Amino acid sequence: MQKELKDKRKDLRDTSEEHKNKRNELNAQASTLASNRNELNKKTKDLINEAQEYKKLRDENNEKVQEFKDLRDKTNEKANELFGKVDELRSANNLTGPSLKEIRKDIDRLEFSQQTEVLTPSKEKELVNKISELRKLYDTKKKQIESNTELNDLLTEAQEIREEASGYHTTLSEYAQKAQEYHDKMITTFKEADKIRAESDTAHKEFVQIQEKADEEHKAFIAAQKEIRDIDKELRKLKKKDGGRKGADMEEVRKDAEDIFDKFKSGEKLTTENLMTLQKSGLLSEWK
Repeated sequence: MQKELKDKRKDLRDTSEEHKNKRNELNAQASTLASNRNELNKKTKDLINEAQEYKKLRDENNEKVQEFKDLRDKTNEKANELFGKVDELRSANNLTGPSLKEIRKDIDRLEFSQQTEVLTPSKEKELVNKISELRKLYDTKKKQIESNTELNDLLTEAQEIREEASGYHTTLSEYAQKAQEYHDKMITTFKEADKIRAESDTAHKEFVQIQEKADEEHKAFIAAQKEIRDIDKELRKLKKKDGGRKGADMEEVRKDAEDIFDKFKSGEKLTTENLMTLQKSGLLSEWK
């Protein structure tokens, strides 16, 4: 019985050691996965913070876009009112027709054609005459406007306000471009954060699976250790029981030996078995 228990105890110790080593190996893997997951989580958090900063800058620039859009629209509205008054004064002073700006545009267009196109002599002459007529018209209108102080001042003011509105539009466009750049960066960074988060989720799932396996190995190790302790307890009981049995047997042998010794002292002849009993009891050494 004791041999069977000892053999089983040895097998359990081997099994227990295997579970312990496997548990430690799995815990090391889980620790590596946890570190990787934590690093990915930190990277995700940093990317989200970065994307939020881009969002903040985008919104700030969009606010500027709206601010300068309002300024541009109000200024254009004011310029339009002034140009409306300019048109009224032109009509009142028989100065209707194309504006100086339109005439200048036509002159520039025709001069460009004259310089870049291959023309027949007649076509070139016709073009030169047209340019000359437009220049005369431009000069005449310019003099008429300049001679009309009210109209000239109103036109100058309207043009200045239109230039102011154009400046607001330029600034608006710059802020709009910045807002778009920050928006694109925000989208790219959020996508990168989503990608890293997915990697972190995968690492966490692997961590949980490995940790569960490590827990199973630990439970198996604890169960084996408990069974070993139970066997040790049983072996101690058996040893104690065997010790009690041996003591009782020895007491009986000594009693027989004392009877034999008494016979020997009475002069009776002892057998070989009697002598062995005496030797076993220890009385012979005591007698010597």
